[in-house]
Amino acid sequence: MRDEEAALDIVQDAMLKLAEKYSGRPAEELPLLFQRILQNAIRDWFRRSKVRSMWTTLLSAFGVGEDGEDFDPLETLESADESKHEPDPRTHLERSQVLALIEREIERLPARQREAFLMRYWEEMDIAETAAAMGCSEGSVKTHCSRATHTLAAALRAKGITL
Repeated sequence: MRDEEAALDIVQDAMLKLAEKYSGRPAEELPLLFQRILQNAIRDWFRRSKVRSMWTTLLSAFGVGEDGEDFDPLETLESADESKHEPDPRTHLERSQVLALIEREIERLPARQREAFLMRYWEEMDIAETAAAMGCSEGSVKTHCSRATHTLAAALRAKGITL
């Protein structure tokens, strides 16, 4: 890992999980358990960063605000009456069409996948928070998010939108 802070967070989380879930195990089993927990945590981190990167790349293609700062295109869409004059109307039209397409595809997801996807990637909740809010296991959240991401990516590719 290149991000030292993320690496330290992953190790700390793995140590906490080991202490919480396996404190009753014999001491000789702990190193192997810790290694497995750490490997899984690292894989999870890379999977999450890959998915976030995909959506960030897609949404960042819509540009930056007038003041040069990043913006959330879903929050900045305005009706035609309220819209500010954009330098390039074609770009504005393309952005709004792609955003509308993404919103339609999200609406077509099964309810649980849509709920997990929006909580994880729009609300930026972690897996544990999402699982608690949805009343399911963390594994179910991961499954729902994975399926939603693959479904959305396939739907966007089918419509000619590539990342």
